[in-house]
Amino acid sequence: MLTIGPAHRCASAGGRRRKRRQPHARRCTLVEPSGAWRIPGVERGFSAALFDLDGVLTPTAALHQEAWRLLFQRWFESHGIVPPYTDDDYFEHVDGRPRYDAVRTVLASRGVEIPEGSPDDEPGAQTVCGLGNLKDADFMEALRTRGIEAYAGSVALLDVLAALDVGSAVVSSSRNAIPVLEAAGLGERFGVIVDGIVAEDEGLPGKPAPDTFLHAADLLHVPAADAVVVEDALSGVAAGRAGGFGLVVGVDRGAGARDLLDAGADLVVDDLALLVAP
Repeated sequence: MLTIGPAHRCASAGGRRRKRRQPHARRCTLVEPSGAWRIPGVERGFSAALFDLDGVLTPTAALHQEAWRLLFQRWFESHGIVPPYTDDDYFEHVDGRPRYDAVRTVLASRGVEIPEGSPDDEPGAQTVCGLGNLKDADFMEALRTRGIEAYAGSVALLDVLAALDVGSAVVSSSRNAIPVLEAAGLGERFGVIVDGIVAEDEGLPGKPAPDTFLHAADLLHVPAADAVVVEDALSGVAAGRAGGFGLVVGVDRGAGARDLLDAGADLVVDDLALLVAP
């Protein structure tokens, strides 16, 4: 299924750009893509693709969603917090956000505030970081025991982009992007990976701010107007729109096509294979 928004909004070449930084990202190599990626139904071509990871390239969004549900359902019940946590909270307050931001946002939605703590807090400590670390421990255990495979349609698109010499990057709020990519067999597919650790090292605000996407475009030597953002999270779609990228593709893995379009997507698909010209 492919859903197109009211109008395709192309950014001008003079759209917002970050001042170029020296690359400080694991597995980041400066590359200069060439070629043009043509998307069915879109008049112009593009030189780079910037992919979110969870829910776009791999079905790990389901593991994240389950880990967040387990964390907050137990914590809310033990602390008498109402209303109970639901999957709607995941899509509205969690999906696409850095881990600790997600904890803060969910708690704030219930009028709850707890100490910030430190990233070194033990999983389960009654702090923002402690709760975030507990969720991460549950996620990594699920990844270890269940494994993960990339979406077939996403792999098909990556194959086409590589053949066209179109630059590609992963832009993820997760601090576990590299382990997930390796578990899915995608570890060597990307020259640029901007994850939660890179964002922290570079002082880049997370989604819905566009800075991580803009940083990836800089590392690819591609203007934002010549790059496509591919996202399944409302916050990530909003980041792509705010960054002035040439095209923002929403991937509907549960957020809903209408909400993705309202957040700023130019078109919505439920399979990345639909972005390959026949």
